[in-house]
Amino acid sequence: MDVQHEKAFQKQAAVSLTGGVSKKKGRWYKNVGLGIKTPAEAIDGDYIDKKCPFTGNVSIRGRLFRGVVVSTKMRRTVVIRREYLHWIKKYKRFEKRHRNIPAHCSPCFRVKEGDQVTIGQCRPLSKTIRFNVLKIDRVAAVVESKKAFTGL
Repeated sequence: MDVQHEKAFQKQAAVSLTGGVSKKKGRWYKNVGLGIKTPAEAIDGDYIDKKCPFTGNVSIRGRLFRGVVVSTKMRRTVVIRREYLHWIKKYKRFEKRHRNIPAHCSPCFRVKEGDQVTIGQCRPLSKTIRFNVLKIDRVAAVVESKKAFTGL
């Protein structure tokens, strides 16, 4: 697979392309910590992603969330729906609330809608993205395609 599909030349910042003769593949990766294993695709793959927490220049710090993927329509970005309970003091009950959180999804993950994922906070990657997908907890069951409106 050719990784040169962008206008700018794609390379990992930590790897020299003019280095000596080596039979080993020149690929840099790291362990993000927090008990999360580095995916095999990040170690063996040939993708270039500077915003990947395993092969790029992004550190995970701050909050960790778990949620369900609701949209994969953007390139390398997924939208996570995080549901939680909020206490209402007047009625002494909880109410359900949710937040949609956009997160960067590295090419080492094959994420589909309905998957449960863990995301970690990082520096701002764009105007709205402050989280990175760290692992896929549960893969969604295979469901039939959504019913489309067929008319009257």
